Amino acid sequence: MGHVTQFKSPSGDEMVVLSRAEYDTLVEAAEMLADVAAYDRAKARIAAGEDEMIPAEFVYRMMDGESPLRVWREFRNLSAKDLAAQAGISTAYLSEIETGKKEGSISVLKSIAKALGIDLDDLFWGEDMKRPASE
Repeated sequence: MGHVTQFKSPSGDEMVVLSRAEYDTLVEAAEMLADVAAYDRAKARIAAGEDEMIPAEFVYRMMDGESPLRVWREFRNLSAKDLAAQAGISTAYLSEIETGKKEGSISVLKSIAKALGIDLDDLFWGEDMKRPASE
């Protein structure tokens, strides 16, 4: 490191003055450490079964506007018949929800989410989450 000036403030706090380049280097190092810690926490959640990796192809399908319900069902390798049975609804009703012909009640959507092992909000993909056309 270059020249660092140390002094005490009038209240007795120890202070230092360093160059902007040295400050920027310290900030970058702190950000890198924060990123590494976040990565380690994510890996720990995955190892503990609290989170999972989802292949990009499934995420891109949702980003491209495909029904999140269909994408999650296919990601879980469930037929519409099997998912409907687990959720306690008819296959026809599930199909109508999946295609957007019906919205489905909150209780039905909760049952579907539970059967898929996801949070209720994972069944919804807003406009702000769609992939830009340039990708």
